[in-house]
Amino acid sequence: MKTDIEIARSVQMRKITEIAQSLGIPEESIEQYGHYMAKVPLTLIDEEKMAKSKLILVTAITATKAGIKPIFGCEVYMARRGIEDRVHGIDNDPYHLVLLCENRTGYENLCLLVSEAFINGFYGKPRVDLDMLRAHHEGLIALSACLAGAIPQYLMEEDYASAREYALKMADIFGPGNFYLELQDHGIDEQRPVNQGVMRLARENGLPLVVTNDAHYLRKEDARMQDILLCVQTGKTVDEPNRMKFETEEFYYENGIRQYLEEIVGDDAFTMPVYWEAERRGRDAANRPEMKLKITASFCFSKKVSRTEYYHNSSWLEYGGSPDKAVRSAFTAAFDKFLKDNNKYTKNESKVTVQDVLDSLVIITNCFSTIGCFENQTKKSVNSKFTQDAMTAFFKEQLQVWFLENRQEAEKAAEQILVNKRARESAEKTKSSVKKKLSGTVDIANRVQKFVDCRSKDTDLRELYIVEGDSALGSVKMSRDAEFQGIMPIRGKILNCLKADYNRIFASPIITDLMKVLGCGVEIQGKKMKELSSFDLDNLRWSKVIICTDADYDGFQIRTLVLTMLYRLCPTLIQEGYVYIAESPLFEITCKDKTWFAYNEAEKTEILRKLEGKKVKIQRSKGLGENDPEMMWMTTMNPDTRRLIKVMPEDAERTAWYFDVLLGDELAQRKDFIAENGAKYLELADIS
Repeated sequence: MKTDIEIARSVQMRKITEIAQSLGIPEESIEQYGHYMAKVPLTLIDEEKMAKSKLILVTAITATKAGIKPIFGCEVYMARRGIEDRVHGIDNDPYHLVLLCENRTGYENLCLLVSEAFINGFYGKPRVDLDMLRAHHEGLIALSACLAGAIPQYLMEEDYASAREYALKMADIFGPGNFYLELQDHGIDEQRPVNQGVMRLARENGLPLVVTNDAHYLRKEDARMQDILLCVQTGKTVDEPNRMKFETEEFYYENGIRQYLEEIVGDDAFTMPVYWEAERRGRDAANRPEMKLKITASFCFSKKVSRTEYYHNSSWLEYGGSPDKAVRSAFTAAFDKFLKDNNKYTKNESKVTVQDVLDSLVIITNCFSTIGCFENQTKKSVNSKFTQDAMTAFFKEQLQVWFLENRQEAEKAAEQILVNKRARESAEKTKSSVKKKLSGTVDIANRVQKFVDCRSKDTDLRELYIVEGDSALGSVKMSRDAEFQGIMPIRGKILNCLKADYNRIFASPIITDLMKVLGCGVEIQGKKMKELSSFDLDNLRWSKVIICTDADYDGFQIRTLVLTMLYRLCPTLIQEGYVYIAESPLFEITCKDKTWFAYNEAEKTEILRKLEGKKVKIQRSKGLGENDPEMMWMTTMNPDTRRLIKVMPEDAERTAWYFDVLLGDELAQRKDFIAENGAKYLELADIS
């Protein structure tokens, strides 16, 4: 799950008027609260348009690709009674409750609950109540929350019976295993008896426990700054005794930036996290006052994660400035010298660049100075010559020591940086030819081998059938409607795109030709080949992309490889619902002058049951290439009678997981999957 810092960094809020316009809501129908909030009558919202929104799916897919498991949720306010009750001193002080989304249904229910809380439940705060949870609990997991939750509140009042009653109500609403009791310890006196009561509730009533933590700031020494911010938010001063404040300084990452770094990288680091700190004194210029600078930094190297984050005087430096320049200069120079001194370069090989280092580097710096050195009032960048020089010298010194004391780690990092460099150079050499291949148009002067176009130029009508081999091409061509159905045959076995690098993928004429026929370009992930990313959905030449293969194991394999290719090179086609699978019948059953088609064994059994006692002829399909045109049109091509399986956007994450397990490089994961599931398919295995 992303941290608050990561979320703040990535989100750009849209004005509520823009959102309303995109949903077809007139501006005069919304009641605005600033630029980003508004009340909207639910009757005006186009449910169909809302249902088609892919924002949350795209966000989830993006997070998954980045190695983050997204868990969408919200801490909501629970009315002490019902949302209709509005007695000051009681109902304006609601309980807390944490709701987490288990699936798409849960996300939709959470959106509904939060909206209703603002529209109908607002009294001091936006509130939900038990009745709302009963009506919209599906797909949600609930946590009992911090000391402000209902159960901790009852326990602090030594009312175990009410706490138990409330906990059982929640367990009943959300179902077995979907309501968790929270344990927290921030050094607050009240948490000790509450935790004892929570554990008793769990033990006596069979309720699951979860250990959680409130993180309001990164480091313990940031507690003072958080306290000041609370004063600003609540219009108080730090001298006021009865103001809102935290009773402890333990709402932080216990091990500071090192722990934060470990959470970012997870299990994907190939060098151990390093933590450095130092203090320096100096001036930006002779006529400037002396400043004291405290430097803290933590870094490691990873093949899957690259990240640079800089903080100064508790402000996140979006644009970096001096710390970023120091890291780039010091790390690039230090590793270049290490590679030269250890004869890692080949003869006449160019030196590594800063990008080669950053591709595998994960580094967090957090500095404090006694004199402010921000570039402007937004505090998104630091502009200090002394800070840059001091940090550059410090990193160079420390890296030299690290090279000596951690030789094996340094060797691994240097080798990976060298791999990054050579991959970049190799990619640059192929960019020109690949771009030429992908940007070509399908016309008389640039014809794709064996591609059969349709007559219509209307992209809303055009359908592309991707078929296997020449025999299937001939059969489909004879049975199609030439007005709107085009055909692209796959010549030979397609490459497994999940395991291959882009250079190898784009060396395949089958793949480049297919991309050219699709017309929408490709979506390239990664920095090395990003210039090749040319995807534009508006340039897609087809309303449907239909994968049409034989209904046998070879056909299923080819189908999977084509899906893998589309998922790797243009996943938006899947996400937006353009990709389909054509079902072809397994059996042709004839009785007298009537014919039935069965697409699986169950359908065959059902047809034969209805024809019991009659003379029937059963013919098994031997492949698309052997089907006659009339049968192909009826079963596979005719929009009125064919069966198409739409590859749904909701399947993208699950499909990606299966692709990774079955076709990826993680052999251990594949062995575990086979060990767990192989017995289910043992009877199908050829072990003779």
